[in-house]
Parts: sequence; structure tokens; C-alpha cells
Amino acid sequence: MAVVTGFTILFLLFLLGILVGGIFLQIYLSKKDGKWLGLILPLITFSLSLLVVFGMAAYVGSETFTVSEFVDGELVTRVVHENQNRQALPGAVAGAIFTFIMMNIPTVILLIIYKAVREKDKRQREVEKMSVHDL
Repeated sequence: MAVVTGFTILFLLFLLGILVGGIFLQIYLSKKDGKWLGLILPLITFSLSLLVVFGMAAYVGSETFTVSEFVDGELVTRVVHENQNRQALPGAVAGAIFTFIMMNIPTVILLIIYKAVREKDKRQREVEKMSVHDL
């Protein structure tokens, strides 16, 4: 039991390190001169959310299984693809929308960090321009 608890704590600390490192990386990239550098991480998280939603769509509406039977004394195995009824489609669409929204929470957080850092730098440059202009 202690081993499982220790592993869980270690794993959670590892995830926390990745989270904090990602935030610091986003701040660092947002401070760079190129405006596209700060958009790299949000673009990656958005792409991953699309990948997950499209991955869900690949499994909606059909079912694949194998059937083994004896035909003329020989074992024959075949793959059967069946389309499920279309009643499951509204639930699948709602699930995909929910998943898309939940998967884009990190994207929104990273964009907020990007916007805040860029606005702060913009204000700082304007203050420097005004102080140079006043001299």
C-alpha cells in the first residue's frame, strides 16, 4: 500500500512539474519578439483537442467484431462490420462537443497568459517611448 501511495505522489509531482514548466515556457515564449512563438503551445493543445474529437468520431456508428464458425468441417473466421442505429448519434455529438470544450481549457489558459504577457510588454514599451520622448 505504501508503494502505491509513494508512486502516486511521485506521479502527481511529475505532472505538477510538467504543468508549471509548461506555464513558464508559455511565459518565456510570449516574451519573445516574434508574435508567433507565444502561440506555439496553444496551437499544439488545440491540435490535440481536434485529434481527440476526430478520434472519437472514428468509433461512432459502427461496430467491428470477429465471428468464428465451422463451415464444411473447417473453422472459418470472418470480420463483421455492423452499422449501429442512428439513435446514438445525438449522444455522440454531445459527447464530442463536451470533449472539445474540456480539451480546450488548456488552450484558453495559454492564450490568456499570452495576451497578458504581450499587453504588459506593450505597456512597458509605450512607457519607455514616452520617457525617451520627454527627454
